[in-house]
Amino acid sequence: MILSHEVERMCPISKGPNHGPAPIPVEGKWVQSTQISDISGVSHGVGWCAPQQGASKLTLNVKDGIIEEALIETIGCSGMTHSAAMASEILPGKTMLEALNTDLVCDAINVAMREIFLQYAYGRSQTAFSEGGLPIGAGLEDLGKGLRSQIGTTYGTTAKGTRYLELAEGYVKSLAIDSDDEVIGYQFVQLGKMMEWIRGGMDANEALEKATGTYGRYTDAVKYIDPREE
Repeated sequence: MILSHEVERMCPISKGPNHGPAPIPVEGKWVQSTQISDISGVSHGVGWCAPQQGASKLTLNVKDGIIEEALIETIGCSGMTHSAAMASEILPGKTMLEALNTDLVCDAINVAMREIFLQYAYGRSQTAFSEGGLPIGAGLEDLGKGLRSQIGTTYGTTAKGTRYLELAEGYVKSLAIDSDDEVIGYQFVQLGKMMEWIRGGMDANEALEKATGTYGRYTDAVKYIDPREE
């Protein structure tokens, strides 16, 4: 180590007590984190690219500093889905520090990795106070039945009002409109469940009918509209 002339001339003074870093909660334990291997837990990070054309949500299950499970969800940019596919191959098996310094191609996923790293470093994981954390596979449970992301897509104009296209329940087939031309409910299709039944051998029309449901005062409408055509 090279010291400047001024520092070399200084007389040494003892540092005194060193109590270490403040402890953070890690899977039900208070840990004075000094090594990457001290980090465990499940957490989430959300990122976006510089032009803000898309966003990415990253969910990691980390055990002793190693990423054992990675779930990547993206919205807004077609190119981002390819980066996400690569990230799901690249991230598992890496340490948190390796992952932080890995080029995940898409800015949105890189930012999500940075944000999730901060969550872990400051003890803000979802499993901070859960003894033993969550098993590998917990990330898939975030997706729910049918293994599809919870997506909401709505569109509106001053001229024609709102259009619900896809909500947490699923793909919106039709909107229920009352006598004041206001939305009072909608009919939806749970695409994940429908595709599971079709894969299992069920007729597509039967699966579509079985996966269809309604929300709100759907049956009280004076008219129904297709949000993609009307």
